[in-house]
Amino acid sequence: MSPLGPIRRTADAQADDAYLRELGYEPVLTRRMGSFGNFAISFSVISVLSGCMTLYGFGLGTGGPAVMMWGWLGVGLMVMSVGAGLAEVTSAYPTSGALYFQAEQLGGRRWGWYTGWLNLLGLLGAIAGIDYGAALFTGAFLNLQFGFVPTPGTIMVIYLCILTLHATLNLFGVRFVSILNSISVWWHLCGVALIVGVLVVVPAHHRSAAFVFGAFVNSTGWSSSVYVVMIGLLLAQYTFCGYDASAHLSEETTNAQVSAARGIMRAIGWSWVAGFVLLAGLTFAIQDYAATRATASGVPPAQIFLDALGAAGAKALLLVVIAAQLFCGNAETAAASRMVFAFSRDGALPGSGLWRRVHPRTGTPRNAVWLSAGSAALLALPSLYSSTAYAAITSINVIGITPAYAIPIYLRIKHRDRFRPGPWNLGRWGVTVGCIAVTWVALVTVLFCLPQTRPETGLLSLTTFNYAPVALLSVLALAWIWWRIAGRRTYEVPAVGLPAGSPPAGSGNGAP
Repeated sequence: MSPLGPIRRTADAQADDAYLRELGYEPVLTRRMGSFGNFAISFSVISVLSGCMTLYGFGLGTGGPAVMMWGWLGVGLMVMSVGAGLAEVTSAYPTSGALYFQAEQLGGRRWGWYTGWLNLLGLLGAIAGIDYGAALFTGAFLNLQFGFVPTPGTIMVIYLCILTLHATLNLFGVRFVSILNSISVWWHLCGVALIVGVLVVVPAHHRSAAFVFGAFVNSTGWSSSVYVVMIGLLLAQYTFCGYDASAHLSEETTNAQVSAARGIMRAIGWSWVAGFVLLAGLTFAIQDYAATRATASGVPPAQIFLDALGAAGAKALLLVVIAAQLFCGNAETAAASRMVFAFSRDGALPGSGLWRRVHPRTGTPRNAVWLSAGSAALLALPSLYSSTAYAAITSINVIGITPAYAIPIYLRIKHRDRFRPGPWNLGRWGVTVGCIAVTWVALVTVLFCLPQTRPETGLLSLTTFNYAPVALLSVLALAWIWWRIAGRRTYEVPAVGLPAGSPPAGSGNGAP
């Protein structure tokens, strides 16, 4: 290895720390993550082997194959616009606070305050959605291996064990997390290739292309095909969440202004391709559509594996998926804990003094890690009595985190004359791409607050109620109350005297 490599990394880290000081923060986290590691955490959080697989059963009834396949392509295109807009602002403001810090600098205190609370809700909802999905797939594996019958109570126990595992792994420092994320990238790519390859070669029967790209299935109870198509987009939109992880880990990344922005874009692009291949492979391999949806394992992809490959093959592929989901949940826990740390550093959360503490040996905000895991545990409690709770958990992720993506982009458009981009930027396309991104986010935020299943009696019930809007309104109410009680006195984000986007010395070229 050339001795210039470590020297360059040290120089980049020093320049990054100098720029962070100019943004108003004294560096306390350890910069041990490179460009690939930063990409890897967002790619791991998006995790097509988590999002696509856990909501595949939801997609089978809300539009079916046609909506899953074409929806994936359309949503992916829109998300690339959102990601590009966010990457541009991240290049100007690479901090752990990420979205709320960006909104604060571009729009003022209230913008930053509410963006932070929305981002926090979305990140905690993401941990809950990812780890609960991993618990469901673990239950399916235990069902095939030992005849275990998954129930809401037993799945909750598995879920809590997974949360504890991820909290523990995140106590060992960002270098260890970065290594796990790097492994995760190759696990996901090889896992998708393995699953699709086996499903192409082994089964004697495959569905037609007309079925995979044209079959429409509606079992929601709603009569409007347009409405069903729109709520069916949740599978893709939920999967394409979490790429702000690259921004949240920017204070632990070298050459952060470029690396974090590229990490966002590369994670979305590679996930777009891998997810399409995975969904196509699964759908072509469906043997019995009705039996797949009604599977005793509770996880339709497990039934596809079982019907196509037999018990041994199904169990092997389930282990591949479960491992990918565990990588994903671990990465999301890291991202959420950095958000908690940063928000507490600026005095925004109750008990901020506790959550912003950094362990002197590992450089990790350990208390923030435990708070993130504990809050995710509470979000999943309705799954004990509601059959639609998991879809609601994923909606919480979408309607919390997606508006938080759009707010800095909107403010960048609103204040375009005084926004000075960082080294990674969209040039003259910045405003156009930003307008597309904000419009898309507004649509999906409203969409996923709507009921996903029509009650048979015509009345609301606990089993079909979409409680995601309640979670959204609750966190906004909490943010308003805490602002009135203490936030307006304790919350303080540094005022940046530096022109936004002034690159630190030695930063790389920022071409997209």
